Parts: sequence; structure tokens; C-alpha cells
Amino acid sequence: MAAVVVACLTLVVAPAGAASGATLAWRDCPGVDDPRLRCATVRVPLDHARPAGPTIDIMISRLPATDPALRRGVLVTTGGGPGGAGVPEPLNLATVVDPAVLARYDIVGFDMRFVERSTPITCGQPEEEPGGYWVRTATYQSLKDTAAEAREYARACARHAGWALPFATTAQAARDMDAIRAGLGERKLSFLGGSYAAMLGVAYGTLFPHRVDRFVLDSPVNYDLAWRPYELRRLPAFEENYAAFTGYLADNDAAFGLGGTPVEVAETLSRAFAEAAVEPIVAGDHAWTTGELGSLTVIATYFEQLWPVVATDLAAILARTPPPIPLDLRPAPLPGTPGVPADNHTAVNMAFRCGDDAWPRDLATYRRDLTRLGTRYPVFGPSIANLNPCAFWPVSQDNTPPLAGNRAPAALVVAALRDASVPPANSAATARAITGSRLVTVDEQTHVPLLGGQANACLTGLVTAYLVQGRLPEQDTAC
Repeated sequence: MAAVVVACLTLVVAPAGAASGATLAWRDCPGVDDPRLRCATVRVPLDHARPAGPTIDIMISRLPATDPALRRGVLVTTGGGPGGAGVPEPLNLATVVDPAVLARYDIVGFDMRFVERSTPITCGQPEEEPGGYWVRTATYQSLKDTAAEAREYARACARHAGWALPFATTAQAARDMDAIRAGLGERKLSFLGGSYAAMLGVAYGTLFPHRVDRFVLDSPVNYDLAWRPYELRRLPAFEENYAAFTGYLADNDAAFGLGGTPVEVAETLSRAFAEAAVEPIVAGDHAWTTGELGSLTVIATYFEQLWPVVATDLAAILARTPPPIPLDLRPAPLPGTPGVPADNHTAVNMAFRCGDDAWPRDLATYRRDLTRLGTRYPVFGPSIANLNPCAFWPVSQDNTPPLAGNRAPAALVVAALRDASVPPANSAATARAITGSRLVTVDEQTHVPLLGGQANACLTGLVTAYLVQGRLPEQDTAC
């Protein structure tokens, strides 16, 4: 309850346009030890339709351009999710872009509204969900019981964060970005974001096309499909990538001992999930739930480069021994980041996914989807097609602006061809909708190939040419 009080106390009345007229006070960034990165607070309206109403704080960070003589402007970035922290992102971005980009831009990150260092929210839960993502599997729980649990979660969010939920939308967050631009005194901004953050960049371009300079969108979600249609449409990619992972495990049965054929591996993992649904699997000092095992498996469907790590950990867990390379399955703030509620990332993820667009309210819709998709996609269908708290969410305001309304300058859109998290059709639709944009693809099973450090020289070179020289490829390109 204390976290809720702290969050609400940040709501104060400020005059319209306060952010644009403010002088930013730069200071150390909470949870970040690198002295190059400095932070400041921008105050924005809780509801941008009421600029003189209550306000919230958005914390921004800045990594200065390495060559002030060449400085072009700011390159803004933030975390994905939704719900990921953005303040540390400039340091991450600095490891994947060419030094010529760092010479010309101040890299500016920000914790999106309600995330971590920005006025945070909670749904009153004692911990994060695995992956920071509320999901239940119909295989192990009836729709009636899932509905009861989801309804109670939605009610808890309304109790603890009801003041914020109507304003937890991507459109409101995009308006925050423009307040950040104004607070920095910039006429335009450039942007480089991945996954959900790329979708946020698309929203900004739709709402503020005259403020757009150079935008790189790494694996953007198709804005017109957010959120349930997008999630249902990625089921085939989930199943295909899972099949590829079970094939890898079978090919390496001598190392992992989970089965000599993909079918045997799938049966081994299915038995483990079912067992953990009844009683968690104890491995060392941790009891692994079905949700945690599922989250670990999802990592493998996203990132082929992590197959050896996930396989090693799964083999250890099923042998009842501690995983030798533990992965962080529950999001957490960096040490030294104060005041972050225990469930902040999950609360934000649900708030935006439920708030951006209307979800079906009747159980019959979910029952039909589970029957149809759970059979066709037996591994992930019972989870992705299932009901969640969005079916009981309060109404939000300022929702998704249609992608067709985007009149921003051409962007560079990046995608991996075997991305299950955001299948490449999303990136292709985004590139088509923003006139003149170019799509660059890599044939990898990964997510956010540029920001995830999986870009090859071809992709990195095209990104550098665009951000440094403003030169887009003449046509869509396969790298």
C-alpha cells in the first residue's frame, strides 16, 4: 500500500506546457553506475487532453554525443514490453550502433509512464509474473477458474491504480515523448526502438509527423492489430520455432537427455509442464512452476542464440538440480532503483495491452478461440488464445491512432524472418503504411535483431548510412 501512496503523491497540478518551459536538472541516474549517463525529470499531464490537470513524472536519461561538432540532435529510445525500463537503454544502444551514430546524437532514454523511475503503478501483487506477462494455460485450468482469477486481478489493478489506468495507452505515451522533445528544446527528434518501443515510435509519427527526423523501427508490432489480433496471429510462428527447438534438443540428446526425436522431446517437456501444474518441480532451492517453465521455453522460441542455455537449464531442472546458467524470468529494476512496486512491470504490461484497444468481454469468444486454436496450435494455443484480465478491464481514453493515418517521413524498418515474438508481417505492414519506408530483413530466429546484437555487417551498415547520412536503401533489402 505504501507504494500506491508514493505514486499518488506525485500527482500535482501544473500549468499547461510546464514541460516545454522547464529547465531540466540533470543528476545521477538511479540504479546506473556509469557517470556518462545523466538523468532528469520531465513533468507531463496524466491526461494530455487536460494539460492543466494532474501531472506525472517521466524520468529521462542522456548519453551525450561523442563529437559535439558533428551533433545532429537527439536519438530517443526506450524499453519494450510494454513495461521495460528505458533509462538504461542508451548504454545498451551504444554497444550495438556504429561509433559514427554516437558521434552525432545525444542518445536519450526514458522510463515510459508508470514504469520504474517514472511515476510507477502497481496492481497490488506480491511479485512479477514470469516474463512480466499475465497468462494462464487452458490445459491446466478451466475457463471458469481463469475468468475468476482474471477478474480479481483486474479489480485489484483498479483498486491500486485506478487513477492511472484510463491513461495507460500508447497514444498517451507518445504524447509524453513530445513533451520530452519540448523539454529538451529540440525541434525534431530521431528514434531507435525495438518491439513494443518501435510501435510507440509509430504512434509518435502518426500523432506528430512534423516532429519526426530519422526513425529506425526494429521489429514493430502492427499498430492496427494491437493487441489480441496480433497475439493470435503469431501462434503459427510460436509453434514453428518451438518445433525447431525440440529438433535441436533431439539432435543433441547425448548432451541434454530429453529425447532422441522431436516427438520424444515434446512429450518429455509436456509431461514436465503437466507435473509442475500439479506440484512445482523442486530443483535446488527453487520450485519451478508451469508458468516459469513456459517462460523459459518462450525464450527459446524467441532466440535461437540462447538454445544452448535454455536446453542446459531445462535438462538440469528436470533432473532436479539447479540450472547452471540461470536466466532472469521475472523482470526486476536495477539495484539502487528505489520505489519500484514488486509487480510494476506486469502491472504496466497489462495496463497498456488492455488499455490500447477493446478486448472481447464474453467468455464464449474465448471458448471458441480455445477450441479452434488450441487444437491447431497445441503447445501455445491454450495460453495465447486464453482469456486474461483485459476481458474485465476498465475503459481507457485516447486509444490507438490508426496506422493508415501515419504521415511521417519514411522510416527504416528492421525485422528477423523467423521472429515469433513479432512475426515479420508486422514490420512489413508498418513499412508499407509509412510512405517511402524501407524494410531490411535478416534470416535469423531471433527478436529485435539490431537491438539484440544479432545484426550482421549489412544491416548495421544500412542503419548507419540512414542515421548518419539520411540515406535509405533504394528498395527493401534482405541482409
